[in-house]
This record gives sequence, C-alpha cells and structure tokens, in this order.
Amino acid sequence: MSHSHPPEVLFLLATGCHHCPMVLESLTQQLKQGDIARLDAINIVNSPEVAQQLGVRSVPWTRIGRFELDGVLSPKEVAQWVERAALETGVADYFSESLAAQRSDKVIRWLEDSPEDLQALLVLQQNDATPMAARIGIGVVMEQLEGDPRLSHALPTLITLSRSKQANIRADVAHYLGLTHHPDARPVLLQMANDSHPDVREIAEESLVLLNNASG
Repeated sequence: MSHSHPPEVLFLLATGCHHCPMVLESLTQQLKQGDIARLDAINIVNSPEVAQQLGVRSVPWTRIGRFELDGVLSPKEVAQWVERAALETGVADYFSESLAAQRSDKVIRWLEDSPEDLQALLVLQQNDATPMAARIGIGVVMEQLEGDPRLSHALPTLITLSRSKQANIRADVAHYLGLTHHPDARPVLLQMANDSHPDVREIAEESLVLLNNASG
C-alpha cells in the first residue's frame, strides 16, 4: 500500500448544530498533527450557496480528499478516513461503506469522474469480508451503468473473476459481462455457458442474448 500527499478537507457546519463542534475538533487535531494538509470549515447558515452547489442537505458533512461523509464522525472514524484517503485501498473501503449504507448514488457519481475505479468496485466482489448489502449494491451500480462505455474499464477484472472457484461470483460476473454490451465479453460468456454450475450457465446464456440484442 502506497501513501500519497495528506488529504485536504472541506467541512460544512451550521450554527446550532450540536454535533458539528466535535467533528471539527477532531479534524483540527488531524490538521495540527500534519495528517491533513488543509482544513476549510464553512458555516452554511452564512454561505448556503456552498451547500446547494454540493447537494448537501444536512450537517455535519465532511469531505476528506474525495470521500464525502454524511453525519457524525467520531475521532476514531475521522482518523480512519484520513488514513484511507492516503491509501490505494481507500477507494474500495469507501465504496463498500457507501453501498452498505444504500448510497449507490455516491459510487455512481465517483465512477462518472473516475471510471477506472470500477476495478476497486469489483475487488469487493471477491472479498469474503464484503457485507451482503454492499454486494447487492455492486449489482445496483452495474445495472445502472448498463451499456455505458465506461464499463469497458471493468472487463479485465471481470474476465479474471469469470474463472473464480466460487460459483456465486462466476454467476454475478456472467450477469455483469452482459451489462457491458462489449463484444469482448462474448467469448468469455460462451465459455461460461458450459460452466459446471447450472446457475452460471443460465445467466451466461441470458447475457449472450443481451449482447446480441445490444449489437443488433
């Protein structure tokens, strides 16, 4: 795992918010320690346009690096997200927690700017520690991106996962390959149509039909 430059932080608070001072204190401590490079705190009572531009409806709201975090953060959570923002694995952690909280919209917005991070999303697919709610969220994200050219970034990882020893992963991958609408998915799905597991075979055949319809 490689470290990058300490992240910058944007913090939105409001007059009368009972939890905002605690989070601000934790962020300030991280700034003093040199774990974050910069801290901008904005009172949205005085600058409501900032909240409107960011689509923020409640405070406290924190952006650490690129991670947008809603609600109260304990000092431990603040330190954890600051650390994650400086690690390559942090994106997968952010995706996992966002999806587990049923915030697939956050992941989709992220992928609009950084489609190459689809790799990080699919890493969660093969991680046994990924919560079931996050696994379901991966499917939601992939289905919302159906036919999007950006899904081509997922092909190398999907092809690798198509050879997983776990039938449930192969079944999900067969579904996702169809969603790419990419011709390179066809030979992989043809192989998966002869898979040892009936569910994988069935989904692979359905995805082949989807590919045919998309190309037709």
